[in-house]
This record gives sequence, C-alpha cells and structure tokens, in this order.
Amino acid sequence: MPDVDRERAWLLTVDGAPQSYVDLDAPTHLEFEYARRLGHALDTFAAPGRPLDVLHLGGGALTLPRYLAATRPGSRQDVVEADRALLELVAEHLPLPAGTGIALHPADARAWLEAAPAGSADVLVADVFGGSRVPAHLTSVAYAREAGRVLRGDGVYLANLADAAPFAFLRSQLANLAEVFEELVLIAEPAVLRGRRFGNAVLVAGHHPFDVSALARRTASDAFPARVEHGAGLRRFVGDARPVRDEDAVASPEPPDGAFGIG
Repeated sequence: MPDVDRERAWLLTVDGAPQSYVDLDAPTHLEFEYARRLGHALDTFAAPGRPLDVLHLGGGALTLPRYLAATRPGSRQDVVEADRALLELVAEHLPLPAGTGIALHPADARAWLEAAPAGSADVLVADVFGGSRVPAHLTSVAYAREAGRVLRGDGVYLANLADAAPFAFLRSQLANLAEVFEELVLIAEPAVLRGRRFGNAVLVAGHHPFDVSALARRTASDAFPARVEHGAGLRRFVGDARPVRDEDAVASPEPPDGAFGIG
C-alpha cells in the first residue's frame, strides 16, 4: 500500500496486519515504533559507521537491512524468510539498490540458524511472525542456544516480540535468553509494561555490558518514548519464569482484535 504523504514509501501488510514500512528514498526512516527501537539498539551497539555481519531471521520488506546498509556501508547481511512469495513480491516492487551487501534466503529460520557456522555474526535480529504470532519452534531455550552459538563473543541478539500482561510469554523468552547470555535489556512502551495494552517489546541480549544509558536516552527522547528495563528491575519482571523446552514451546499470544490495525 502506498503512503500518500511520502512519494516512494510503502506499507506492507500480511493477513491484514501491518508488517513493514519502507521509504525507498529514505532508508534510514523507521516508521514503526518497534523498528525505531531496534534501530536505536543497532546504533549504540558498535562505533558509528562500523560495518557488521548481520543475520536477520524474518525479512518483511527489508526495513532494517536497508537501514543498516545506509548507516553501516560495507556490512554483510543475510536475510532468512520462510515465505518465498513474500521475498519475490518485495524484490519486484521494492527492489534493493545495487551493492547493498544484502543476500536473501527463502528458508526456515531455525533450520538456517542450526546450519549456520558458529561465531559467524556480529548481530542476530529476530523478527519472525507467522501471521501475527512468533512460531513455537523459535520460542524455546534450544533456539536461544543456537542463537548464542552463531553470534561472536561480543555479538548482540535482538528480538521483536509482542505480549500483554501478565506477560507469561515475554517472561519465558527472557528466561530462555538468561540461560545463554549474561546481559539482558527490555525496551517497551510504558503503557505496555504497565499492562494497559497489548504491544511490542524489543529484547537485547549479549555477553558483555551494553551502553544502557545511551540506549535509554535515545528511546526516552524518541517520538514514541519507551522505557528500558535492565539489571535488578528486569530480574523482578522475569520473576520465577522458567526456560521453555522444545516439547513445551508454544507460539506467541494471538493479538486482540485491532491491536495492530491500520488507520
């Protein structure tokens, strides 16, 4: 769907839910709140302009790969998307400029992750939704361990998830990551964290401390302010949640009607 306010900007919807927004003339423009928060994390992870090796699980309209290609030229990016027809649609109507270093792979995210070489990525971005839910095979601690294996020692795992109070799913995902990574950060809108509505949450995980202060400043001053939870506050949020085994894994919760509607 074209954006009437921006000449070459497009909204991609999947099963009626907004999935991606791309401005072909301004690849650094991040329209969606969760995408902006992922962008803030990517900006603070490494020195400005430093090229990165990035693995994206979930493709959509390639919003974040385009952003990284513009802000960190020379980066190598692999995008894994199970929906081959979606990749073909995006490639046809929203083509990538030449020389972006972005490679597209029609494949299952977990299967690709399990086959990927150890220590091959600086960043892993997980934004995988089957319709409006994260598939169950990407919600277990075994999946989290594979993500940790593929990342380099100073690498960072980023994930876009969605949940609502009492946050059973979100807390279980944090418990999974805590089994693998020493450092965890949660970024979400205050109204979501207070249990007032269903919404997105961005998780950041790694083995080394992040510049949480810089990340908090960016997210607090954004057009869509968010809160950063870290340390003791995040441990209280996770509470007694336990890691999820493959045999017990479930998809993320179904969003309520209108949670991510258009217009």
